[in-house]
Amino acid sequence: MRVAGVGFVCMDVYEKLNKYYPTGNGVDFAINLSKFGIQTSIVSAVGDDEYGKYMAGTLEKYGVDISHLRMEKGSTAIIKMDLNGNDRVHGERIRGVMDNFALTDDDIEFIKKHDIIHTDLTGKITGLLPLFKENGLSIFFDFSIKLNNPDNINLLPHIDYALFSYKQHDSYIEEFMKWAKSLGPRVVVATFGEEGSLAYDGKTFYKEGIIPAEVVNTVGAGDAFAAGFMYGIINNKNIQECLKSGAKLAASIVNTFEPY
Repeated sequence: MRVAGVGFVCMDVYEKLNKYYPTGNGVDFAINLSKFGIQTSIVSAVGDDEYGKYMAGTLEKYGVDISHLRMEKGSTAIIKMDLNGNDRVHGERIRGVMDNFALTDDDIEFIKKHDIIHTDLTGKITGLLPLFKENGLSIFFDFSIKLNNPDNINLLPHIDYALFSYKQHDSYIEEFMKWAKSLGPRVVVATFGEEGSLAYDGKTFYKEGIIPAEVVNTVGAGDAFAAGFMYGIINNKNIQECLKSGAKLAASIVNTFEPY
């Protein structure tokens, strides 16, 4: 089983705390799966600066394949971060070399050798999802809070596992998940922060709570949940067990500063 994180990568930089770490939804996802022994890769780009070198070194440390992490002339993308108590606060985003990121033909052929792709709306590969789907890859797509993104109706038919973030479990999100599932995904999942998570497979809603944990930093909880959920899928667990796996991994991440 091989899993590729494809798209946006960056450094989260906490200037007030003099801290930083490599991240991006696919990076967090891949590292967490790699820690479970899953073969993972990152397909993206970093700058030829110290941040880029640190990104590459960190991924290698966790056993992630970086053969298609291009190091390009320029600056690695960064997001300036802060904390409000233990909760993350996103500040200025500087895209750096990610501004011009696009998959090469070699990248595409490399990705086809995988079984699962993780990507999102910032990954700049949405137009290639049909191609990857036709080649038998399963696609995990993190929509974040973008429930009303107008292109969702075109993306969902090419996605196997769709993840959304929402404020609470209510009738609106249930109807939305039914609509999203009707367009093609195998499973639609929604996370609600402290209210847990919900999954829908077209027949049944599955609800799971969180696992209480001491919170140091909430960054990466959603990506950890996604990795835990997909680890369950990879191991042929049922949906309820997959939600529990996601909750368990997320709980282990919020009590650390880094997102993996």
